[in-house]
Amino acid sequence: MAGKARGRKSIFITGAASGMGRATAKLFHEKGWFVGAYDVNTDGLATLAQEIGNDNCVTGKLDVTSKPEFDASIAAFAEETDGKLDLLYSNAGIGESGWFEDIPFENALKVIQVNLVGVLASIYAALPLLKATKNSMVFITSSSSATYGMPRIAVYSATKHAVKGLTEALSVEFSRFGVRVADVLPGLIDTAILRSTPNRSGDRAKPTEDEFYANVPKKGMMRLMPASAVADCVWTAYHSEKLHWYVPKEVRRIDLMKALAPNFTRAQIKKMIGGVFGGE
Repeated sequence: MAGKARGRKSIFITGAASGMGRATAKLFHEKGWFVGAYDVNTDGLATLAQEIGNDNCVTGKLDVTSKPEFDASIAAFAEETDGKLDLLYSNAGIGESGWFEDIPFENALKVIQVNLVGVLASIYAALPLLKATKNSMVFITSSSSATYGMPRIAVYSATKHAVKGLTEALSVEFSRFGVRVADVLPGLIDTAILRSTPNRSGDRAKPTEDEFYANVPKKGMMRLMPASAVADCVWTAYHSEKLHWYVPKEVRRIDLMKALAPNFTRAQIKKMIGGVFGGE
């Protein structure tokens, strides 16, 4: 056991510099795990390493859309864990908002590259380590927008539907290796992406921090949740066989409602984003 992990269980996290990834890194460190934290935000990674201790983690800059970078990052991680990986948390993601026609094609492709291709790259790169580790797991950040295609984030929503379908398929395929696969479908989580996602239609003024917190739902399935709620979910999921996780749990109602009454669900979504469509 020559690496820094020293026999501890290990987790590899993308998008680890902030938000849900950072909260997960800190929680798993508290639970005694060795953490691999990767992101394009090197400043955030540096402060994370200070918080949890350099002996307890390995960090690195990683563009998840680059398979060669992913392979190199996994190789560096494997050197510290004796070639083992208990949990891959493929979490990195970006968003674009606005009406479909207002989002530049190149920006839409970037969302696809990060949110879907980045997940594929993570799994391809990490699978040999996962297969070499008993009871290992792939865990992916999907979204509540994967329950029903959400207007104004249509391409983002499409990537998250794809991730959800990939999770279901690989949960069957990877059972051949004893590798579990699951995902989380978060609602509104108090992270930077919630406020920093650009509105390409320009028809809604960006709220101030005070306005944001004053207007965000305080109850119901789309109430604002802390990033730590998702971190807790990742921890619980590792110790379970459950396929889909919802944060908060009420988000699952959209999946159920869509299956039973898709037209009704569509009408409710229209009402939710405002009366801009006119009649049926």
